[in-house]
Amino acid sequence: MDKKIDAKNKIQYLTKMWEIRIFEESIQQLFEAGDLYGTMHLCIGQEATAVGGAGILKPTDWIVSTHRNHGHCIAKGTNIRSMLAEMLGKKTGTNEGKGGSMHIADLNVGNLGSNGIVGAGFPIAAGAALTAQMEGTDQVVLCYAGDGATNEGSFHEALNLASIWQLPVVYLIENNQYGMSSSIDKMVNIQRLSERGTSYGIEGVTIDGNDLDEVIMTVSQAVSKARNGGGPTLIEALTYRYHGHSKSDKLLYRSTDECYYWQEHKDPIARVERQLIENNLMTEEIRQLENKIREEMASMISSVKLDAEPSEKDLWTHVYVEDSL
Repeated sequence: MDKKIDAKNKIQYLTKMWEIRIFEESIQQLFEAGDLYGTMHLCIGQEATAVGGAGILKPTDWIVSTHRNHGHCIAKGTNIRSMLAEMLGKKTGTNEGKGGSMHIADLNVGNLGSNGIVGAGFPIAAGAALTAQMEGTDQVVLCYAGDGATNEGSFHEALNLASIWQLPVVYLIENNQYGMSSSIDKMVNIQRLSERGTSYGIEGVTIDGNDLDEVIMTVSQAVSKARNGGGPTLIEALTYRYHGHSKSDKLLYRSTDECYYWQEHKDPIARVERQLIENNLMTEEIRQLENKIREEMASMISSVKLDAEPSEKDLWTHVYVEDSL
């Protein structure tokens, strides 16, 4: 695949990246206003890995996500209004208001769900990939995980199994430099997390996770390989989260200069916009894209706030499998 994505597709990807960022900025404001309870994990700054990964899959392909999941869900096609409703605990939410930020799932678009347990997605992805293999479909599973999750036992167990059985799964590690509040260089004693694939006979590659073109090219190649029986790939995407690990994180462990560098020089959205300008593709419509999406999001939030909340009887639904026999 050519590294340069054509203009039409690039504008579509840019739109999706803006949707992710504005969605997260909006829910942050809702949290600060006291309209949203619990916690959440923002992926602002990591939009390229979401769109360049989940956004290039077939509708029938699957993703498995993490607690930092909003971008993955939106990129895979989960309805944004339904996600807003879920965040606000409404009956119209993706999980009828029961899942909240960390547990959004949408099987209709191949979103097998997010998980609040670090590393839990690895075996789930392996199981889904085994299903595709046994049923003889051409489905591929894209498994997202953070850098800290690669220290979990589930990571090593799942990769070993995926390698032995040559499962159609791609592991995309979003290395945003910090596992909660610990710098990655204090957590592992190797240069690149992608090196860990070698232990299991899995191809590993490290990429610039804030370069949309590079993410698309690398994930596309890995997905094609998996779809054609070539087995798994481990991709380490170097990226950065602008905000804390969660809403309780006071960000006392990293410098202002470091954050400024990533935001000013490596922001994934700004990089796409610069490419459009350099290639004389930046139209007035694209310039107004951010404002248009902000207006649509504000209108959506006003509408969602009027939705009904789950009733008391809803506490008893989706607790057990309902036997239709």
